[in-house]
Amino acid sequence: MTIQTDNAERRGQSYHLIDELMTLRTEMLAQYSMLGAARPFEKDAETITAIQDFCQALVDYTADAHFSLYRFISEGKERRSGVLSVANEIYPKISETTGIIIAFNDKYDNQKHCEESLGMLEQDLSYIGEILADRIENEDSLIAALRSDRK
Repeated sequence: MTIQTDNAERRGQSYHLIDELMTLRTEMLAQYSMLGAARPFEKDAETITAIQDFCQALVDYTADAHFSLYRFISEGKERRSGVLSVANEIYPKISETTGIIIAFNDKYDNQKHCEESLGMLEQDLSYIGEILADRIENEDSLIAALRSDRK
């Protein structure tokens, strides 16, 4: 009975972490869409605020994935071999996207940086969109494995 209870608690925890990640992902994608709709990009308060709001949502989403969902797996709280196999396969890809996301954030994280880099924003948004699509695809593979009842 204890093993089944422990498994149920771990699965419940993983489902909670997935839900939290999905909420942050949705918020980040909404900010991405709002920023994209702000074209043409001008050096005005509205554009700078939209950029910084997107950066904050992007960092929140990225950090949540690393410090909750991936930590959950790396700390041995997930024992299903199928989940661990998927996690081991996608984690290097996720780490690579994290570096790109951090570089984007560093480039646009404050008003001065936004104003200095505004000429590159459209190109950078397109690239970060591609990176996010790849990341989301990989995360969805892990989420599918986590939601599976197979061992």
